[in-house]
Amino acid sequence: MLKQIVNGRILTPNGWLEGGSVVVEGNRIKEVINSALPIAGAEIIDAKGCDVVPGGIELHCHGGGGRDFMEGTEKAFRQAVDAHMQHGTTAIYPTMSCSTPEMYEAGIQTCKKLMAEPDSPVMGLHLEGPYFSKKMAGAQRPEWITPPNPADYNRMLATGVIKRWDVAPELEGAKEFIEACVAAGCVASIGHTAGAPEDVEMAYKAGARHATHFTNAMSSLHKNREFKVAGVVEAVYSIPDYTVEVIADGIHVPPVVMRMIYNAKGVEHMCFCTDSLAVAGSNATRTFNDNEIIEDGVCKLADRSALAGSIATMDRLVRTAVQQAGFPMDVACRMISETPARIMGIYDRKGSLEKGKDADIIMFDRDQQLTFVMQMGEVKLAN
Repeated sequence: MLKQIVNGRILTPNGWLEGGSVVVEGNRIKEVINSALPIAGAEIIDAKGCDVVPGGIELHCHGGGGRDFMEGTEKAFRQAVDAHMQHGTTAIYPTMSCSTPEMYEAGIQTCKKLMAEPDSPVMGLHLEGPYFSKKMAGAQRPEWITPPNPADYNRMLATGVIKRWDVAPELEGAKEFIEACVAAGCVASIGHTAGAPEDVEMAYKAGARHATHFTNAMSSLHKNREFKVAGVVEAVYSIPDYTVEVIADGIHVPPVVMRMIYNAKGVEHMCFCTDSLAVAGSNATRTFNDNEIIEDGVCKLADRSALAGSIATMDRLVRTAVQQAGFPMDVACRMISETPARIMGIYDRKGSLEKGKDADIIMFDRDQQLTFVMQMGEVKLAN
């Protein structure tokens, strides 16, 4: 059956379209047309003046709805994915932090099963670790941080499930690891790094093109006696082809820094991510477990002051970008859809409202409140 979305401002690759409609057939976009005249036999979906934009693509998310992807179970994966879908995430790369081999194996097998399901929102697995700098561990468990191990990463890459893997480029063996990722069609990203500009340049030459939660958990400009020393942040700025993801919750990256990154990288090389923990999108308001608490929109470990991650959701990223950082609405929406789709190599399917692409569509009112979610042609939220 046809569905026709009318009475909204539609974000197309050519800009905003007023007075048009998006026609959906099955799980695909049949047409984006200039007319809002009803199509015979189509179910009319009234956008009620909202902005009609591509669904959010989540590159970096640890869990939601009270469940963590590190649990490795189908129930945990499904509950977390569904929780984020209610906030505008229509495609997702579940993230596992530094883990044990057994935990990684469980996550890989679960992700593989979900990826194979028809119209699945699960696009592949993202591993945030374990090849990091212990100096920049953040909330990663130091005892699970290791140097790159070719036997382990080659075996895991061969599954075809891991679509992105992060590494600190200063580690011995990082170059070979990055090259292995690229050869396997896996996006190599640099993160949790205390490295120097030459490490970032090496990673780029090896094939890395992305920076994990940019400006967080990476070295930046500092003094060494009377000298100024550049870090990873400055090196990523200096190489135009590096893309960056930003936790756009207004807390991990202040709005003024969000604007600075945008001015340097532009919409083509900057995207948003939530980096959310299990409490995101859940009813939990205070406690997550015995060791973590929620405070000021951030999950903190009770036994140390390091930020553990955010409780942001996709809709909050858009609101923060527009209302606090002053981003144009179209730019903010492209940063949750088009740019991550291009980074992950799925722009042929997702990331824009165009004929033939997956019918992943969300709507925001003029206060950037989410009102509607369609994933692969199926309505998941309608206010």
